[in-house]
Amino acid sequence: MKPEFRPDPVLRDVIHIQPARIGDNRGWFSETFNARLYAEAGIDCAFVQDNTSLSAVTGTLRGLHYQLPPHAQAKLVRCTRGRILDVVVDIRDGSPDFGKWMSTELSAAGGEQLFVPAGFAHGFCTLEPDCEISYKVTAYYAPDADRGLAFDDPALGIDWPFPAASLTLSDRDRRHPHLSDIGVPFPGAMMGAAR
Repeated sequence: MKPEFRPDPVLRDVIHIQPARIGDNRGWFSETFNARLYAEAGIDCAFVQDNTSLSAVTGTLRGLHYQLPPHAQAKLVRCTRGRILDVVVDIRDGSPDFGKWMSTELSAAGGEQLFVPAGFAHGFCTLEPDCEISYKVTAYYAPDADRGLAFDDPALGIDWPFPAASLTLSDRDRRHPHLSDIGVPFPGAMMGAAR
């Protein structure tokens, strides 16, 4: 019952995970996390907090979020109800992928997961109503280290599934700075500590 692990073709340190499901006439069972198997696949980190969010409206966008060192978070993300477009941006100084982004659909029906290392900004947009997202993180929430990146930064050119004017965002998420204005939140030293 081993999960399948695949590095992302654009952001090589991001890992797509497909947990196995065993089904019968009652439904299915899936092991959604196993520290030993994930460590063997290169996800060798201690998760310290689990978070869940519910977004009621289609086209709700949350992000792009990150925490500064020493509170930087790696995340293991899955959608437990509905479907989302999950988006990740590499903001590690000195990374060959700096400023690049990737997106993937995560759904409750498919059970996919995404591992996002520390040093990446992360966000998602809901593709249907009442989407629930669950994610594990490797550092506790630290309000003073909480930061964001503009979802509509033209230098990134992220292809969101809905026009910007129709998206539902918090006031905070509408005011995040562009990539060129965030400085160096993750210096080159973070490269070796991405996981």
